[in-house]
Amino acid sequence: MVSFPDELLARIDEYARTRGTTRSGLLRELAERELANDDDRRRQGITRLLATAESHGGRSTQHVRDQRRRR
Repeated sequence: MVSFPDELLARIDEYARTRGTTRSGLLRELAERELANDDDRRRQGITRLLATAESHGGRSTQHVRDQRRRR
């Protein structure tokens, strides 16, 4: 169960009515949109992080071994 203030429910109901849908339909649509936007933001964040990653020239295993030997 979800609780909303009466004033917010009235605004939701009015907005749903103007869109030709129900309160539940509108809330479902808004929740799905927000979750999709969140997925997009996460994807974009990962893409930004990977864009700044440096290449090790395909020698990462050798680099780790060299670091271990130096200890």
